[in-house]
Amino acid sequence: MGCSAGVINLDLAKDLLHVHRNTYTVVLSTENITQNWYFGNRKSMLIPNCLFRVGGSALLLSNKSKDKRRAKYKLIHVVMTHRGADGKAFRCFYQEQDDAGKTGVSLSKDLMAIAGGALKINITTLGPLVLQISEQLLAVIDELEKNLQLLPIHVEASRMTLHLFGNTCSSSIWYELSYTEAKGRMRKRNRVWQIAFGSGFKCNSAVREALRNVKPSSNGP
Repeated sequence: MGCSAGVINLDLAKDLLHVHRNTYTVVLSTENITQNWYFGNRKSMLIPNCLFRVGGSALLLSNKSKDKRRAKYKLIHVVMTHRGADGKAFRCFYQEQDDAGKTGVSLSKDLMAIAGGALKINITTLGPLVLQISEQLLAVIDELEKNLQLLPIHVEASRMTLHLFGNTCSSSIWYELSYTEAKGRMRKRNRVWQIAFGSGFKCNSAVREALRNVKPSSNGP
């Protein structure tokens, strides 16, 4: 499922809770970086050896009414975007063999542009679910694409997760949320938008709302 598997699993867990009442689901996210380790000499296939690290996280979800008092968040929306029908997008992050027959993952120079396109589609889909009609104009999306100016505090969780733990792929969004909690920045009714990218090419996002002020954990990052 790629690096965005954490959100994909979250969507599956949500569907299971819709079917099975009064129960729990557990979402586990981790990586297997040894399966695609590349031992060849092609530069575009050596990059993933340097990028990815092993991480792990566990998330408990409940649909029991009694758990609302102690739950930290309410899951509001999950939106998944898959651009596999586009050949260039499908092959921008792709497992293949080099000329010597050695298997690895190749990264295309078009990766960033394709990721931006997938994000735009995802935002366009998510917008009607969380924004008012006046905010849903495509022009707004285009402007965001060109001029998304974020303050350092907005990207601090992502930067520090990368600095402290490396690229932990599917579990990284939970590392980032944990970092934000550890800083005491999650307040009641705050909404957090989690975005994950993966091969395919995929862009998946989840929106959740804090049900209470989340106190920093002594075991946090």
